[in-house]
Amino acid sequence: MFKLRRNKKFEYTPRYYKGEGSPYEIKHKFDEHRQTVGSNKGLKTKFVNAIDDYKHNEDTAGANRRVLIIIGVLILVFLIFIDFDLSIFFSKR
Repeated sequence: MFKLRRNKKFEYTPRYYKGEGSPYEIKHKFDEHRQTVGSNKGLKTKFVNAIDDYKHNEDTAGANRRVLIIIGVLILVFLIFIDFDLSIFFSKR
């Protein structure tokens, strides 16, 4: 009832194709670098693979900084949008 339907596969090779693998295979260019891509079964397996991929990424510091900047800007825009008085954050001397 909840199983995903698989695409049909055919063993057709074009007449003038000279190369490795199937020319009709649709593949993302970063698939070989990720663990989260593939036919992982179960929500827990997908979650564990995503956490492992995040932990072993070399650019986690840059990504974390970028996410924090985006969140900060969104919070600032939200506070301006609801007409929040931002003067409480600045000292009056």
